[in-house]
Amino acid sequence: MPFATSRLAIASASFIMLAASSSGALAQKKYDTGATDTEIKVGNIMPYSGPASAYGVIGKTEAAYFKKINDAGGINGRKINFISYDDGYSPPKTVEQARKLVESDEVLFIFNSLGTPPNSAIHKYMNSKKVPQLFVATGATKWNDPKDFPWTMGWQPNYQSESRIYAKYLLKEKPGAKIAVLYQNDDYGKDYLKGLKDGLGTKAASMIIAEESFETTEPTVDNHIVKLKSTGADVFVDIATPKFAAQAIKKMSEIEWKPLHILNNVSASVGSVIKPAGYENSQDIISAAYLKDASDSQWDNDAGMKQFYDFLAKDFPEGNKLDGSVVVGYGVAQTLVEVLKKCGDDLTRENVMKQAASLRDFRTEVLLPGIKIDTSPTDFAPISQLQLMKFKGEKWELFGDIVSGDVGG
Repeated sequence: MPFATSRLAIASASFIMLAASSSGALAQKKYDTGATDTEIKVGNIMPYSGPASAYGVIGKTEAAYFKKINDAGGINGRKINFISYDDGYSPPKTVEQARKLVESDEVLFIFNSLGTPPNSAIHKYMNSKKVPQLFVATGATKWNDPKDFPWTMGWQPNYQSESRIYAKYLLKEKPGAKIAVLYQNDDYGKDYLKGLKDGLGTKAASMIIAEESFETTEPTVDNHIVKLKSTGADVFVDIATPKFAAQAIKKMSEIEWKPLHILNNVSASVGSVIKPAGYENSQDIISAAYLKDASDSQWDNDAGMKQFYDFLAKDFPEGNKLDGSVVVGYGVAQTLVEVLKKCGDDLTRENVMKQAASLRDFRTEVLLPGIKIDTSPTDFAPISQLQLMKFKGEKWELFGDIVSGDVGG
C-alpha cells in the first residue's frame, strides 16, 4: 500500500510539474526583431527639412510624448526607443531611411512616417519585409487596403472622404459654383482631387472650371493664384501643404481675389498656416476637422485638453499649442501606446498589426466629441469622420454635424 501511495504521489508531482511547465510555455513572451524585455524600437521618418518641414514638429511631439511614457515606467515595463530620421519629403531619401531603420537599426515597426509620396515609395518594401508601416501620417485612400497591403495602416481621415464632404457642402450651399482647384502634383494632391470630383458626380465637369497643379520644388505658388483668379472662379479649393497654403492665402489678399476658399485639413493649422498668412487674410475660409483646436477657448476646461496642455507645460514646453500638427502628434502617439499596451508580452510584428486592427470605440481625448477610432481586419481606416469649420476672428468655428465620407481602399 505505501508503495502504491508513493507511486501516486510521484505521478501527481509529475503532473503538477508538467502543468506548470505547460502554463509557463503558454505565458512565454514572444518577440520579433526590435523588442526585448526592456525595449521596443520604433522607427519614424519625418520631413525635418525641405518643403514640408512645417510637419517636422509632429515627430518632435511624438518623441516628447514617448519620453513622458518612458519616464513613467514605459509600457508593460519596456521603454520606447524612438528613432526618427529626416527625409526632407524626398521619396528616394525615404527609401534610404526606411532600409536603415529596418535592416540596420532593426526596429520592430515604422510608425507615422509622413507624406503620401514618401510612404508610397516604401509601401511595397515594408509589406515585402512584413514590417508594419503603422498609422502613416497621410490621408491617402490607398492605406486602407488590408487585402493587398496587410502591413500598412493609416490613422487620419482619408483625403477622398474629406473632399467628398466639401463637394457635398458645395452641392447644397452653392450648386452653381465655378470652382478653381490648386493641387500638389503628386499622389496626395490627386487623391483629394479625385474625392472632390467623385463627390460632385455628374456636376464635376461643369462646376470645376480650372485645375492648376504645382510642384513642391517650386519656391512659390503666387503665379498659379494669379492665373486661377483670371478664370472668374467664385470657389477656390486649396489642396496644398502648409508652406504653399500660407502663400496662397497671402497672394489672394494681395490681388484682392475673394472666392469662397476651401482649405484642406492638412493645412488648417492656425500656428503654421493661418497666423503666418495673416488672420485678416483668412476670414471665412472653410475646412474640416477631426481634432480639437487648441486655439479655441471652448476647450479650455475640457478634461482631455487639460491633459494636453499639461503635457505641453511639463514635457514639451517648446511645442506651440496653436500648431495643429502638435495636436496630431499627441493624438497618434496616444493611439500607438494603446496598441502596444494591448500587445502585452506578445511583441511580434504580426500581433502589433492584429491589435492595431482591433481598436473599438477608442478615443484619444484630442478628438472632437462624437469621433471615435475603430478598426477591424477588413477596415484599416481608423478615423472616418469630420466636422466642417469656418475661420472667424482668430479661431476656427465648427458648424454642422459630424459627417462621415467613408471611401474604401
